[in-house]
Amino acid sequence: MRMISKLVIITLMLSLFIVNIPQKVDASLGVSASSAVLIEQKSGRVLFDKDAHTKRRIASITKIMTAILAIESGKLNQYVKVSEQATRAEGSSVYLKPGEKIKLKDLVYGLMLRSGNDTAVAIAEYVGGSVDGFAYLMNQKAREIGMYDTHFANPHGLDDHEDHYSTAYDMAILMRYAMQNKTFQKVSGTKVYRASNPTEQWDRVWRNKNRLLTKYKYATGGKTGYTKRAKRTLVTTATKGDMNLIAVTLNGPDDWNDHISMYENGFKAFDMAEVLPKGQVDIAKNKAYKGHLYVKKTICYPATSEEMDQFSIKYKLEKPRKSLISHGEAIVGKAEVYLDGRVVQEAPIYFEKVQKKEKKGWLNSVKEMFLAVIGVNVNG
Repeated sequence: MRMISKLVIITLMLSLFIVNIPQKVDASLGVSASSAVLIEQKSGRVLFDKDAHTKRRIASITKIMTAILAIESGKLNQYVKVSEQATRAEGSSVYLKPGEKIKLKDLVYGLMLRSGNDTAVAIAEYVGGSVDGFAYLMNQKAREIGMYDTHFANPHGLDDHEDHYSTAYDMAILMRYAMQNKTFQKVSGTKVYRASNPTEQWDRVWRNKNRLLTKYKYATGGKTGYTKRAKRTLVTTATKGDMNLIAVTLNGPDDWNDHISMYENGFKAFDMAEVLPKGQVDIAKNKAYKGHLYVKKTICYPATSEEMDQFSIKYKLEKPRKSLISHGEAIVGKAEVYLDGRVVQEAPIYFEKVQKKEKKGWLNSVKEMFLAVIGVNVNG
């Protein structure tokens, strides 16, 4: 699983380096937030931004990082013993009790749906050993996925440290990374969750504070935030057709409408263009490669109607080597997708040596048919 996680991070990093130049279309779009950004999830293309790289306080959208680290720990079904320190966390709470044992999975739901600061501390202590130890893990993950204008000092986003900040763009990067995890997707989009409560006669029932899940029909998830210094912060996701978008606002007094406005403009202005379908690519002049080259995934990219005919593809292949093509599968080059003369996506080109099937003679075929009829397995 660690190897898969590293491959996901490397792929994400490569795509970020290619597409992190803002590609604004409707610069006149008005939002109330001090900072805002809208990106397409698969490609990472920035569809709209407003002061997206300014460092600001982020409040409880911090908990997106806390949640994904808890999920990636692989301990969701293990029980966490709640400390006294966790129950004393200020602000929003799910009212954990000192000494109670609760599944890490339930803590993650309480964190994301009810924004429990007590759940954030309990998670940090369990996954990171301490709040400070967990903050170290948060910053380590931030660097790994390309959040270069971010620093985490706690797991909840309270204004108890001066060096706890991020940008709208960095938070979009974080949400894009987190949404690649199916468990996170499920938690983020859950409207109501019931957690067992063994010490009481009733279960805990948590309703999601993200009003966009009921206010906007295309919304699929997100996280709210608020502190006196950060003001209102919000990260959400939305899907319409084959397009998945992520919106972030920092210090947004009218954030629900900001997000709806950004989504509506994004869905209206862009379509997903299938630039390169997966499967065999017939580009090889060399006989050793001919008929053996392919790409594993379809490349799609969001584009306006005016941009649809501005795509081009360049293929770069290594020279065939015996050691390279002797085994089953190997990366032998890459396909570069250009939009209006600029590289926006890349995909590896694979070589696979197809083993020729041994031809069977007429007599052997008749023999196999006869043996099959009488119920004899020809392979013993």
